[in-house]
Amino acid sequence: MAQHSIPHFQNSAGHRTVRIGAKEFMCVGAAPPHDHPHVFLDMGDDSERVCPYCSTLYVYDATLKAGETVPEGCAFHEPVL
Repeated sequence: MAQHSIPHFQNSAGHRTVRIGAKEFMCVGAAPPHDHPHVFLDMGDDSERVCPYCSTLYVYDATLKAGETVPEGCAFHEPVL
């Protein structure tokens, strides 16, 4: 399976805010099988965006790499079969 070119994030722990190092990303909600439709979000010129499905507030942090999150563990990776 190919790697995602756009970072994917999940919020299984229910954090109110997740800092990320990307302004264009996908939110999957909680980890499968409790995920919501995988939605593409683009912050544009803003520095934050709320997911319309799970209400997670994603905040851009330029000090993080594209797939890094604070708190840790919110990056989503497809399981390798």
